[in-house]
Amino acid sequence: MGILSWIIFGGLAGWIASLIMKTDRTMGMVANIVVGIVGAMIGGFIMSLINESGVTGFNLYSFLVAVLGSVVLLFVIRVIRGK
Repeated sequence: MGILSWIIFGGLAGWIASLIMKTDRTMGMVANIVVGIVGAMIGGFIMSLINESGVTGFNLYSFLVAVLGSVVLLFVIRVIRGK
């Protein structure tokens, strides 16, 4: 995927994850993009642990993997911050 696709994909995945984790009010657009991109990498790693493919392109499966990884990332951040 190109850089623009990663930005759009990451922004959407990060935004959905922030809605799920109820952190949407404290996150801006850039934070959603960063969380979504890092979450896609985390989701891909998690999926590789169970012998599944990770983010494979701009499709629904990859989007769900990215959202899963983003939720995990936001959960870890919440635990570290103690909230």
